Amino acid sequence: MPVEDAPDDDDVRQTYNFAPGNHGLVYRADVPDWGTGGSPHDSQTPDGNNGDDAEGQHAAKSVQESSQLGAAGETRYKLQSMKWGLVPFWTKRSPDYGSVMRTMNARDDSLAAKGGMWNTMKQRKRCIVVAQGFYEWLKKNGGKEKVPHFTKRKDGQLMCFAGLWDCVKYEGEDEKHYTYTIITTDSNKQLSFLHDRMPVILENGSDELRTWLDPGRSEWSKDLQDLLKPFKGELECYPVSKEVGKVGNNSPNFVVPVASSENKHNIANFFGNAKKAAKSGEQSKPKPEQAVQSPVKVEYDASEKRETIEQNGSTEDNAPLPVPAGSPAAKSQGIKREREPDDTTLSHDDSNDDHPAAKMVKTEMLHSPEKSPASITASKKTRSATSNMTNKESPVKSDGSQKITDFLKR
Repeated sequence: MPVEDAPDDDDVRQTYNFAPGNHGLVYRADVPDWGTGGSPHDSQTPDGNNGDDAEGQHAAKSVQESSQLGAAGETRYKLQSMKWGLVPFWTKRSPDYGSVMRTMNARDDSLAAKGGMWNTMKQRKRCIVVAQGFYEWLKKNGGKEKVPHFTKRKDGQLMCFAGLWDCVKYEGEDEKHYTYTIITTDSNKQLSFLHDRMPVILENGSDELRTWLDPGRSEWSKDLQDLLKPFKGELECYPVSKEVGKVGNNSPNFVVPVASSENKHNIANFFGNAKKAAKSGEQSKPKPEQAVQSPVKVEYDASEKRETIEQNGSTEDNAPLPVPAGSPAAKSQGIKREREPDDTTLSHDDSNDDHPAAKMVKTEMLHSPEKSPASITASKKTRSATSNMTNKESPVKSDGSQKITDFLKR
């Protein structure tokens, strides 16, 4: 669409937390302040009464400006800075914030009715409100929690909201105030989960948009009413930071998706889950020392008679027999080295191989009634299993046990 005039950069600045009362960018036909049509409306109020002389003089000036525009030929279009929250032209004093909030939107069904406060604007002052997107709050837990969502076009283009504008001068002031409202309609299927209403969105450069802005249409018609329908294009909607709900906050992050319980496929959760999976895999993988210390299962014939004679003459039946080196059972268990049946209590030290006193250390300590558990504990010497025995000490501890590292060296 052509643009013959546009506001300065300081008049309209980009913001990510746009509220009623802020100045937005409006696209409209370059027509007089009273709008399109063959006669000015400024001399009438909504109830049909005539206005004061000042308004009548302003209307006469607008008629003159309109005739000059018509003599110039085709209609021009322009961008203009206007305040969000429409203030009707018949207003005498500046309204409070609550009144502005009530006119920030205009329902499409309200425009379908005859008369009403929108009657003049819908016929003569139609416009397009330009925006990147819009916010809407999803109510959860019975309305106790509100989650802001941002909606934009999926193709990245700017949105063109159907709107109405007006111009007013308050009593005792010479300054003109331009304001606008955004027309809403039923939500489409994509946004029905979020809210039952959505702005009317028109395609930029489309016939529908040209029809909506056509200054030659100064009477409300079915063609204009039919333009107010849910958007059929593709939109993108996602939750954003709750900081957008605080007045005065402004950040580009307000239009960036945030993680939530419903949004489990976002990029942050993807990397977070991958990290957890990698960590879980490391914990489940057996460590080398854990694999070394796993017990070896000993198999034997259940019918074989087993009897172990202890030093004090007592017997213990069904004790597992050592597996002889080189036997089929030893091969099936993965035991590749030969060892004596009783050398499990000794280190691989040639000086102790045939020493009977050394072989009896563990048995004597466990079965001698003269030695209490306290004395046994006190006589033990603690030593790290990873020590390299640089001090040449005997690998056999006082209780007859040996280090796992020396056992494996064999």
